[in-house]
Amino acid sequence: MAEYKIIAKDGRAKRAEMTTVHGTIQTPVFMNVGTVGAIKGAVSTDDLRAIGTQVELSNTYHLHVRTGDKLIKQFGGLHKFMNWDRPILTDSGGFQVFSLTGLRKIKEEGVWFNSHIDGRKIFMGPEESMQIQSNLGSTIAMAFDECIPALADRDYVENSVNRTTRWLARCKEEMARLNSLEDTVNPYQLLFGINQGAIFPDIRIAHAEQISEMDLDGYAVGGLAVGETHEEMYHILDEVVPHLPENKPTYLMGVGTPANILEAVDRGVDFFDCVYPSRNGRHGRVYTNHGKLNLFNAKYELDPRPIEEGCQCPACRSYSRAYIRHLLKAKEMLGMRLCVLHNLYFYNKMMEEIRDAIENHRYAEYKKEKLEGMTRGQKENA
Repeated sequence: MAEYKIIAKDGRAKRAEMTTVHGTIQTPVFMNVGTVGAIKGAVSTDDLRAIGTQVELSNTYHLHVRTGDKLIKQFGGLHKFMNWDRPILTDSGGFQVFSLTGLRKIKEEGVWFNSHIDGRKIFMGPEESMQIQSNLGSTIAMAFDECIPALADRDYVENSVNRTTRWLARCKEEMARLNSLEDTVNPYQLLFGINQGAIFPDIRIAHAEQISEMDLDGYAVGGLAVGETHEEMYHILDEVVPHLPENKPTYLMGVGTPANILEAVDRGVDFFDCVYPSRNGRHGRVYTNHGKLNLFNAKYELDPRPIEEGCQCPACRSYSRAYIRHLLKAKEMLGMRLCVLHNLYFYNKMMEEIRDAIENHRYAEYKKEKLEGMTRGQKENA
């Protein structure tokens, strides 16, 4: 059901189109993160359609512990539950293995968690992760893996990566079984594998080559932006991406800033997700082509301008910096909502510009202009 077609290349940057059962994704794409089936900041799926969101990302672990994937399956799947008619990618729960360090125990069969909500014991292995994601009926399911801290020692990393590979084989087998069932929500559910290896290029390359042989629907680079420097991250991408299939989507998980995305596109990545735009927006920090602004700053209290001149997001079309600052200071939810909408629109618009630049073979020039504008503006805003 899925087809991935490269439309244009400019250096290593690729512009592609991915056809799925829930619609076509134009890449490079930034997936908007709605962990529990909604973007934090009172943003609805109608809002997402209006700001040009192509793919929404939700989290397997969080939906499993509350409200429950079985209930969502009974309802008809996550698309119907959320009233969202475009692609959804579900994260496998592997990142929670990393982030709930004090609450988990990793074994060959899978991981025992303590729920962060009520403390009850939960077991999740490759099969359980696939079953939950199948119940949700997402467009793209992620394989269950362990996200290793960047600075873990070599022995630990090697053992973990080998286990992640064994888990991936189990995920693929279970996904094929689930997709063949009569009552499955989405029989065309796709599976992406995840490359791990911390900051050891040789482990990462060997793992990339190993998982490439499994002929999955797409491949992610995981375990970055978890403690390493930006330079280390770019170096890993330089080393690893050439060893992943170019004719499949290449997804950099949980990254990142606009600059991170611009650099990663230049290294052949075309799927992204990150909580930054929504998290920063909820705290009054907004992205512009001239750097990031903190709207809590007193200098905006009488500023009649929109967040960014010429921006067509719902906030900039109607409201001033001064008014949005007032809302934030008064702890009115509308202030937070407008900032989140602006930031997501900014990211979605930037991806559109990136796609145009690659198609017109001017990506290097576009990236340079964009980065210089943001850096210069940041100094002026300081």
